[in-house]
Amino acid sequence: AKEIKTKLGTLLQKPDSAIDFIIPYPEKPEKPAKALKPSPEEVLQWRDSLEKLLQNPYGLASFRSFLCSEFSEENVEFWVACEDYKKTKSPVKMEEKAKRIYEEFIQTEAPKEVNIDHFTKAVTMKNLVEPSPSSFDMAQKRIFALMEKDSLPRFVRSEFYQELIK
Repeated sequence: AKEIKTKLGTLLQKPDSAIDFIIPYPEKPEKPAKALKPSPEEVLQWRDSLEKLLQNPYGLASFRSFLCSEFSEENVEFWVACEDYKKTKSPVKMEEKAKRIYEEFIQTEAPKEVNIDHFTKAVTMKNLVEPSPSSFDMAQKRIFALMEKDSLPRFVRSEFYQELIK
């Protein structure tokens, strides 16, 4: 009962703006904190490792900013949403997040639909009957591979990246 009361209290609070309820992910990428700027050596490692890039908060923010400039941020946003989803412990919260991720990124005509094949979409939908931490694993791996093959090379050639290695 206490948990329900807390949730209701949170929902009843007046948001700073109505947009908070409409857009679950920030529309504008966060600016990476100056203090956390990685060394040029570390930035150079990102050329060969999308994983290292995504694990670094500054790298993730820079990559997201670059993708936003190309109007192609849905893949990294999906990847981030999946990472957050996997850390969810509560079955109720997991189900809520799974539904939101599906509606925002997976379903046909979703607002930020990611480009996955029909087989991967079907497996993901089947996994969502009983959501678990691995429900989106196949789709997330496909999107990671797509970013690694397509987005990362474009990012490395971009001015965003060139500025970071100076």
